[in-house]
Formats: sequence, C-alpha cells, structure tokens
Amino acid sequence: MTAYAIAHLREAAPHPEIAEYIARITATFAPYGGRFLVHGGRHEVLEGAWPGHVVIIGFPTLEQARAWWDSEPYREIAPLRSRHIEGDIILVPGVAEGYDAGATARAMPAER
Repeated sequence: MTAYAIAHLREAAPHPEIAEYIARITATFAPYGGRFLVHGGRHEVLEGAWPGHVVIIGFPTLEQARAWWDSEPYREIAPLRSRHIEGDIILVPGVAEGYDAGATARAMPAER
C-alpha cells in the first residue's frame, strides 16, 4: 500500500546547505521507489494556520518509506536541512484502493 513522507517545514533564510540538500535528495529516493508529489510551492490555508511549506514524497510501501528515511544516503544529507529549517516530518500509510470512509464511520461505536 502506498505511503507518504509528509513535511511541514517552516520558513528559512536561504543557505548553501539547503540548496545542496535539495540538489541531492532526489537521488536518495531511487532505491525505494520514492518521488516528490508536492515540493514547496504555494498552498491555500482553508482552516487554521500553516506557516511555511509542504513537502509530500510518495513511496510504494510504508516499509520502503522507512527504509529511505533510515538509509545512509539520506541520513548523510539530512543535517543539511535540519541545521537550517525547523519542521515536522511524518510517515503515513495510504488507504487501500476502494477505501470507503462510510464503512469506517458505520463501524464506529455509537455514543451512549
């Protein structure tokens, strides 16, 4: 099942290490089938606040997403980002083809 690495990254001042990180990250995806689905750019806030940028990377499976995150090539470049940009990063599994949110709701116990 598809999985996603999602990052909410705060604003950062330009820095050569950030440019190096961006230049090198795509190559770290190849062994794990990853690819950018969203990479910064403008976003529209519909509720609440979302300062900064959104990055979403898709992987074929959650295991491949974890393996990428733990890989030596990625661990080597991660400090180039983390030294200059604060943020939150999560891995989440996608839902199966044909997922029915209504079925999930029907399976929830009724409040008494």
